[in-house]
Amino acid sequence: MLRIAVLVSGSGSNLQAIIDEIEKGSLNCEIKYVISDSEKAYGLERAKNHGIETIALDRKIYKGKVSDEILNLINGQVDLIVLAGYLSILNGEILRVFRNKIINIHPSLIPSFSGAGMYGIKVHEAAVKKGVKYSGCTVHFVNEEVDGGEILLQEVVPVFVEDTAETLQKRILVEEHKLLPKAIKLISDKKVKIENGKCYISK
Repeated sequence: MLRIAVLVSGSGSNLQAIIDEIEKGSLNCEIKYVISDSEKAYGLERAKNHGIETIALDRKIYKGKVSDEILNLINGQVDLIVLAGYLSILNGEILRVFRNKIINIHPSLIPSFSGAGMYGIKVHEAAVKKGVKYSGCTVHFVNEEVDGGEILLQEVVPVFVEDTAETLQKRILVEEHKLLPKAIKLISDKKVKIENGKCYISK
């Protein structure tokens, strides 16, 4: 069984999607920890409601040491780290120890509207401002480059002329809730291989 740690910063709706799939029996994995960089993140409450151990490492207190603290707590305890709306940037030793074992969901079709400073509603504001006809979401592996790791899965969402950042965000979030559990299942089923900067998915 795949052991995972889910990192959240806000409401934790993607976390809830993972929990729901586990409880339905669709995902053969266990959430060992839910970790947040904010004590006020509602995602922590979601985890507690399902008996999952929670850890709050407030970024205002730990500053640049959050990644090291996470590594100290979970090293040897989990097989995969899932960033589900986690706003802090992982850095340092954790990226080496968990090489190819950290995934993130980003609310655009990478490489569009990604990289430093592109997170949350800002991504959708940029997409609407640019007038793109399609956006979506991407699950990718995490490395030293922000949003720069290998792309595992993507889902396309239409952007309408009348869209605001908020309406686009809601439409994409629906797809995020499907895509992230799907990515975890592929990894759990050992169907993902990384080679020469690309992800290959076996049948």
